[in-house]
Amino acid sequence: MTLAHLLAFNVALLVAIASPGPALLVFVQTALSAGRAAAFALGCGLGLMAALWTLMALVGLDAVFEVFPWAYTTARTAGALYLMYLAVQMWRGARETIAAKAKPVRRAFRDGFVINALNPKSVLFAAAVLVVIFPPDLNAAEIALITLNHLIVEIIFYAAMATALSTPAARDAYLRAKVVVDRVAAGVLGALGLRLLFSRSE
Repeated sequence: MTLAHLLAFNVALLVAIASPGPALLVFVQTALSAGRAAAFALGCGLGLMAALWTLMALVGLDAVFEVFPWAYTTARTAGALYLMYLAVQMWRGARETIAAKAKPVRRAFRDGFVINALNPKSVLFAAAVLVVIFPPDLNAAEIALITLNHLIVEIIFYAAMATALSTPAARDAYLRAKVVVDRVAAGVLGALGLRLLFSRSE
């Protein structure tokens, strides 16, 4: 493994993190509604679980999903139901005042971790990217380095985003359009959950 391999992985990783999806959607809504600390905690939860998915892909968990399709289906169903639960909570809280939207840091971290834990497609994506970028037969030290690198990139990204989205200007803009923003976000999350629930395994 070379530095070029890590750089290529980081580029692919940043594109994946910044792509619209449930993780980024919940992160943005949390940053705007609950502030920087909660958003950063949620990002750490997302990042830790994403890095663990990469670790599991490196040691072959994607092969487990292929051998035991029911395991993938179970994880996917749980993830879909959790996304729909988040959508309902977000919709119901759209008209609450900003004080009522405060989120404890521990809960935010848990939410981030669970969102990515219940997204089995993450490990399949990681496996596909890793196969393309890295050479075969990585040793234990290289696997550990890739996993740690993934975690660091995720934390840096979410720290920067949490800072940018928690500025007074961003927060004021959110407050002015809170009902619309929260309900659009809830609708998108619900749609993603339904799609995940009823889509066939790829």
